[in-house]
Amino acid sequence: MHDIIIIGGGIVGLATALRIKEQKPALKVLLLEKENGVAKHQTGHNSGVIHSGLYYKPGSLKATNCIRGYDMLLDFCNREGVPYDLCGKIVVATKPEQIPLLKNLYDRGMQNGLTKNRMISVGEIREMEPHVNGLEGIAVPYTGIIDYTAVSEKYAEIFQKLGGEIRFGEKVVNIKSLTSNSEVITASGNIYSTKLVVNCAGLYSDKVAQLTQAEEIKVQIIPFRGEYYKIKPEKHHLVKNLIYPVPDPNFPFLGVHFTRMIEGGVEAGPNAVFAFKREGYKKTDINFPELFEALAWPGFRKVAMKYWQTGMGEYYRSFSKAAFTKALQELIPEIESDDLIPGGAGVRAQACDHDGGLLDDFSIIENKGAINICNAPSPAATSSLSIGQTVSERVLARL
Repeated sequence: MHDIIIIGGGIVGLATALRIKEQKPALKVLLLEKENGVAKHQTGHNSGVIHSGLYYKPGSLKATNCIRGYDMLLDFCNREGVPYDLCGKIVVATKPEQIPLLKNLYDRGMQNGLTKNRMISVGEIREMEPHVNGLEGIAVPYTGIIDYTAVSEKYAEIFQKLGGEIRFGEKVVNIKSLTSNSEVITASGNIYSTKLVVNCAGLYSDKVAQLTQAEEIKVQIIPFRGEYYKIKPEKHHLVKNLIYPVPDPNFPFLGVHFTRMIEGGVEAGPNAVFAFKREGYKKTDINFPELFEALAWPGFRKVAMKYWQTGMGEYYRSFSKAAFTKALQELIPEIESDDLIPGGAGVRAQACDHDGGLLDDFSIIENKGAINICNAPSPAATSSLSIGQTVSERVLARL
């Protein structure tokens, strides 16, 4: 019998496990992960950016957890010796119609307490990033770069030192709710008993959540693949730090941008295309049951009908290097197609409700035997210790 079983060895699951053990060391906590190590999916495939909280609606879970989590993350890294670099970023308006959106973004940042942000002119843009094309911008000194896999591994190490247990290769296939506890059953045939399940399963969080209750879960995870290019070494001088466009307010994505990496090099991307498999990191990856399930979800069909032109543009950019390059040239006109080398890809677990809403905020669904984190996209990595604290408080209130 365990007090708590956490499902999912990404950064949110590990941060939650760590926070619980730090506050109540006597609790018996088990983390189950289906892969052979931590951070194998969303956490290990993201762009490694420490987010400031610029984009998020003031008072939302995203905003409050990002800002609190930002400070927690930096404190943790300083204490544990995890390297990071607060290099800053600029957000750039390249068209006149983007300037009001840019100013709204600046105001939102101020409401979220980012008082060191400042509006910058064309001349100041060129001082910070000499090769960038822009009319106006925002300088965000809070933003940084980090390796979130390294952070996750450190969370796991400390959690286990505190007496927590991690079992790899344990894919959860069923959860039976009993009178006073639950049984978590894995594909290997093991059965684990627990007082409380905490679901941090990321791309499969809706599936695991459905195992914890009879009523229909009101959201479904829709996978969106983000594809990156790497900039060839001789063109690294075009990008000093991080360069972002003004995001489309209709979508929870930030648009293709340039990111200097903590381990060296520069990435460009990502786009955002509907993936035909929840863990589909390649264009050719298809899981037909998952594909048909997504297409059958009424909310996704509404999203597809409403934004089909944007979606087709993203697909075109996915298959056309020239189109991807053209999007990047809005920010850095000197970048050429030959400067781009195919990079990696990540898949974002984006929750979509029944009415066609792409959830923009974190979503936590609780029932008798479980706490389900059903939407934790970016900035979940930056926010991980804060989300873990929030979830651990809910856990400890029950035990």
